[in-house]
Amino acid sequence: MSKHDAHDGPILEIDNLSISFFTRLREIPAVMDFSVSVQPGEAVGLVGESGCGKSTVALGVMQDLGVNGHIVGGTIKFKGRDLGQMSVDELRDIRGNEIAMIYQEPMASLNPAMRVGKQLMEVPMIHEGVSESEARKRALEVVNDVKLPDPERILRAFPHQLSGGQQQRIVIAMALMSKPSLLILDEPTTALDVTVEAAVVDLVKGLGEKYGTSMLFISHNLGLVLETCDRICVMYSGEAVETGSIKDVFDKMRHPYTQALFRSIPLPGADKNTRPLKAIPGNFPLPHERPPGCNFGPRCDYFEDGRCDAAELHMEAVEGDTRHDTRCLRFREIDWDAPVQAMDQVAATEVGEVVLKMDDLRKYYRVAANALFGSSGAHKVVKANETLSFEAHESETLAIVGESGCGKSTFAKVLMGLETATSGKILLDDRNIEHIPIEQRDTQTVADIQMVFQNPFDTLNPSMTVGRQIMRALEIFGIGKTEKERRARMMELLDLVKLPREFADRMPRQLSGGQKQRVGIARAFAGGARIVVADEPVSALDVSVQAAVTDLLMEIQRKEKTTLLFISHDLSIVRYLSDRVMVMYLGHVVELGTTAQVFSPPYHPYTEALLSAVPIADTHVEKQHIVLEGDVPSAMNPPSGCPFQTRCRWKREVPGNLCEEEVPPVRMLADGHQVKCHLADDILARMEPVIKIAAE
Repeated sequence: MSKHDAHDGPILEIDNLSISFFTRLREIPAVMDFSVSVQPGEAVGLVGESGCGKSTVALGVMQDLGVNGHIVGGTIKFKGRDLGQMSVDELRDIRGNEIAMIYQEPMASLNPAMRVGKQLMEVPMIHEGVSESEARKRALEVVNDVKLPDPERILRAFPHQLSGGQQQRIVIAMALMSKPSLLILDEPTTALDVTVEAAVVDLVKGLGEKYGTSMLFISHNLGLVLETCDRICVMYSGEAVETGSIKDVFDKMRHPYTQALFRSIPLPGADKNTRPLKAIPGNFPLPHERPPGCNFGPRCDYFEDGRCDAAELHMEAVEGDTRHDTRCLRFREIDWDAPVQAMDQVAATEVGEVVLKMDDLRKYYRVAANALFGSSGAHKVVKANETLSFEAHESETLAIVGESGCGKSTFAKVLMGLETATSGKILLDDRNIEHIPIEQRDTQTVADIQMVFQNPFDTLNPSMTVGRQIMRALEIFGIGKTEKERRARMMELLDLVKLPREFADRMPRQLSGGQKQRVGIARAFAGGARIVVADEPVSALDVSVQAAVTDLLMEIQRKEKTTLLFISHDLSIVRYLSDRVMVMYLGHVVELGTTAQVFSPPYHPYTEALLSAVPIADTHVEKQHIVLEGDVPSAMNPPSGCPFQTRCRWKREVPGNLCEEEVPPVRMLADGHQVKCHLADDILARMEPVIKIAAE
């Protein structure tokens, strides 16, 4: 009898669970009155913002809360047995064998000094006592299962020799080595590209079906949960606020927080001018400062004084649905079908003159071959950017999309002057700047081109107040004659990014991620920037904060007439806020056009695959299913001919070996819409839309 059919009833049953962390000062309740069950073969998604307690629940299941964490109420049962009552030996036997966990950062689970094969073989050898040859056979089988090329070579490799996507697949393979009954996935794809994420999600679903594994999938991405799970549990501030089947919760949500989450994500149809996103007002409560009654009360549109804050709330069943519960007193009174209150519509900004022009920009790096391959003396060339040409206008948002390693950030570095171009031109207002490194640029040029970075935590000086950091930028840009003038301008910049003026005296550690990102934006606009390069500026933030920061960028852009170069791999946000889109692959611009042109056929085959990979949190959306095979080739050894030919599903439509032999020419399809592709016009015309919205 296998361990999968040894138990009927829920595989995992969490009942009224409460977990607290104890510090010298106080008890901090992280999870309260939390219940969820996972049936055999079922995948349950656990969603919510950072700090809501999702990972704490997972660590509770693993009985791995550290010295400060304690379960202070409720039970966690695995196959009917209470995990809290088990001995250390029993737990060790279950962990990794019957319950496996996959973490967000793959390298945290891999030993850098040990070959991959040995790490995989350890699992069944330790847990099941199988022989080395049997363990090796099993390791080869799972490496095949997780669709890694050349399994023998992978088993001999060290973790650092694999890409991020390959490392994550090895971690999944490791978790599957002992065929666990329950797999816990904690944000397993956050660090991966959207195409790799699609392949990993596909893989997890397929393996769940093959091995009959039950899954608890922790994520803040509602689209991913829709694509991977049968049921969903929405968490807010330590509590479950709504649970039910995907269809019930997505189409008939019965909690104001669930509704607010959906209104803050850019689903198809959202538009920055006519249908702006609605950010959730206020901030997440700290664990020791939760409000009385409903935790979501202070941010809720339906809050009723004296009722919602009168007593503790419990989950209630929603009539008509099975296992659909909500923690809301008023869910029967609210008109859930009422149209969204219209947000303020804004007129689309007039796009002005060309501010920035790039012409045949190339950036190559010379790397000593012996440093990489142990050969002597020779040099290899890394072609990070190839013949990059485009224009950007005043008040325009140009999105630059593509996978890691496509050259997006290299191009940003050259534009900022952190690197100089190998050849080609960059014109800022008709002035050539491609060969001027940042230390030789005049103050005006530095102030004109500014950057907002992906991770707000890395860009602020931890030992300097927020106000002082913005004033320092003003000083460098030569703005304000006196300290007093600069302080007044700094306060205006805080107003501009909608931060309270008292934040001027706070240290970065006292700010949330979204607030830090606003300080970064204030600093970028301190010198009246003409061009702002935003490098994944919202990918490290929660969805509800993303909406607020995105809208803030748009608002400032309208006021200041800034040109925004928005680097992202999240095509939902790109569709929502960009005027034009440039798709990059391996240093080449493969498609460029208006947002409407790029998001509807005909596509470049790579754009088509990118669109198919984006998870969309809408049950009415039908997508073509295209999973890209293989990884992005190395820029040090790019394929001959078309850079995308090694992964292109349309290649067979092109006669002969044209794709392998020649780099495609840039072709104009329509007004301003260009692609770099060998496909004939009649084949491009046959392309189907990737994303369709099904009729009700």
